[in-house]
Amino acid sequence: MSELRHDPVVRAGFIPLLDAAVLVAASALGLDREHGVRLELVRDVSWSNIRDRLAFRQFDVAHMLGPMAVASQLGLGSNPHPVIAPFALGMGGNAITLSTSLFAAMQEIGEGADTASGYGRALKRVIDARQAAGKPPLVLGCTYPFSSHNYEFRFWMAEAGIDPDRDVTMTVVPPPMTADALKAGVIDGFCVNAPWNVLAVEAGIGQVVAVKADIWPSSPEKVLGMRPDWWETNRDTAERLLFALDAAAQWCDVPSNRAELAGILARPEHVGGSATMIAEILAGDLPVGPDGSHRRIPAYLTFHAGAANFPWQSQALWTYSQMARWGQVGLGKREAERAASAFRPDLYREVFADRIAAMPPLDQRIELGPTGAGDRPGYRFDPASIPRYISEFPIRQSLPPNGPANKDD
Repeated sequence: MSELRHDPVVRAGFIPLLDAAVLVAASALGLDREHGVRLELVRDVSWSNIRDRLAFRQFDVAHMLGPMAVASQLGLGSNPHPVIAPFALGMGGNAITLSTSLFAAMQEIGEGADTASGYGRALKRVIDARQAAGKPPLVLGCTYPFSSHNYEFRFWMAEAGIDPDRDVTMTVVPPPMTADALKAGVIDGFCVNAPWNVLAVEAGIGQVVAVKADIWPSSPEKVLGMRPDWWETNRDTAERLLFALDAAAQWCDVPSNRAELAGILARPEHVGGSATMIAEILAGDLPVGPDGSHRRIPAYLTFHAGAANFPWQSQALWTYSQMARWGQVGLGKREAERAASAFRPDLYREVFADRIAAMPPLDQRIELGPTGAGDRPGYRFDPASIPRYISEFPIRQSLPPNGPANKDD
């Protein structure tokens, strides 16, 4: 009898995005079986589905937005069952794409700067002109209310003087539907991970105006989310899974493996699409405009290097700071402790105890933004000074009198 038949099965939900690469590679390369566990991958469409199916025990673990775990620990949103993240799946990959018609209006209005911040200022002028003309607000999509996409989109707009709660309408669009929603004219722009921005560009309907690296280059993206009770009752299986994912993350980061990784991700059961296009994105060669323009972005997607798999509690707290900034949750010591408890560096250290000397010595650190912008408000995050950090932002919201609106889906 084959040993494979006795390996415990771990049912893992994922969204078709390139940052699911670690889970996908672990299964496709057999790294899961090498570590005595068998991944059963289930492709899904929306983050709310991922949340619910994990809560309802249809999934054991999931490719998950880091802020989803934080929101769950804070009791925010629908079905906020506790979720922990003992392993991060990588960094980078997000981008903000606007419709070509909106981008043309931005160019016509003449701000001119060919940078993320310059595009933000141009968008501000277009919004001001639309308001003066009595036109309806632009509609902009993010993939989930508790997502890096929501907070990065809002961060970028607010830096340009745009209030995302008053000047535009923010709505939720599942990642695989973002390009279609833009094409249908339902939204005027979106923020999502790869490859959906590039698909909009290649379809001639979108222009990338900012990427994650313009806002926070080494910021976390997806995590491996699971229920705490699953970790406790399946500890040996969970540890085997983390070893398999660690091996996959190291493999995904090797440049000479990227062509094979692109082929694996391009399979219809994974992400789908062109392997050539995916290979270019993995290499950081990003098409940004239908005119053929590209941006070269070093480490656009990182799966292991730079402690990419370490679940920093300071990053969970940055997420919490943005939730508080935009009125999704109140500020308080107890809330901060609950937010930090979503990311579990203690479990990561226990599993990989044999490499403890190479791990970050602390669970929290000062998080920095783009190089050269460290002195600007909002670009240096000290997890010990969250109220002060939020107060530095001129555009922010207060918690509604009746508490969080609990808008999700």
